[in-house]
Amino acid sequence: MKAIIPVAGAGARLRPLTYTQPKPLIPVAGKPIISFIIDQLAEVGIRDFVFVIGYLGEKIKDFIEQTYPHLNKEFVNQEERLGSAHAIWVARDAWVDADEVMIFFGDVIVDADFERIIHLPYSCLGVKRVDNPREFGVVEYNEAGVVNRVTEKPKIPKSDMAMVGFYKIREVQALHEALHFNITHNIRTDEEFPLTDALMRMIEKGVQFRTVTVDNWFNCGKREVLLETNAILLDRIGYASTDLPDFDSAIIIHPVSIGADCQIYNSIIGPHVTIGNHAHINQAIVKDSIIGNYASLQEVILQHSVVGNDTAITGMKHSLNIGDNTEIDFSFPER
Repeated sequence: MKAIIPVAGAGARLRPLTYTQPKPLIPVAGKPIISFIIDQLAEVGIRDFVFVIGYLGEKIKDFIEQTYPHLNKEFVNQEERLGSAHAIWVARDAWVDADEVMIFFGDVIVDADFERIIHLPYSCLGVKRVDNPREFGVVEYNEAGVVNRVTEKPKIPKSDMAMVGFYKIREVQALHEALHFNITHNIRTDEEFPLTDALMRMIEKGVQFRTVTVDNWFNCGKREVLLETNAILLDRIGYASTDLPDFDSAIIIHPVSIGADCQIYNSIIGPHVTIGNHAHINQAIVKDSIIGNYASLQEVILQHSVVGNDTAITGMKHSLNIGDNTEIDFSFPER
């Protein structure tokens, strides 16, 4: 089995953070998003990976090559971002001869039994019931429980089962044919080539898909979901830091994840804070936030914040000249 991981997107909904930091490398609970994906697949024996890179792709390539030297990996550049199916299509030479493929989008974290999934004797789609299926690709079933239709962001959904971003496909040649047909015939949805349309063509040609319902799905494309995911994972065993140094005059409210060689003084950190390596924090209060590598925070109060790498924030002091009968509120606004 070969894993295909598209990571060429620009992460527009997380700007300005993603102007310089590719979304798959944003840390959540102490590790980059893409590491959750690679680690899950490597743990069940997958060793061959194809990464489709584009926007800030060299940073992703450098991270993967340094962090996972033992894996067999190929990097293919998607020069034009024309959708998820197009990303997989441009990498076709790297996977077309595989016996099976696992497609896993590089901005999602899921809880699922991948040991069981890779041994299922049929192609399958990861799904989760959602409140607003109009925002996602959704699946519909026939009476036998087999998928008979998939639709990308339907205006009038006939199902509330959303595809969560991973797909195990046994019929590799049928996938190749479906991608080839849609792209050469310029069959688009909203000006792009979504993978959903290629899957629908496979279904029309007789390929049977079943679904696997995941326990949890974190679609980390929005800041609020990113922070929520960070908090949920830090609350689990194995993600938060447990052996921290004694920081000078600092109070640590667990759970937190604090990277190597951080300097923290006269501050209150936590709960639900992830801090990267080599951060410098002095006279700060930080909670429910993600702070990047080499960040510097001085005299600030941060809550529900995402701060990128090599970022400096200084000063929340105030000099006030206030008249009678005045009320000033510096508290956080309601979320």
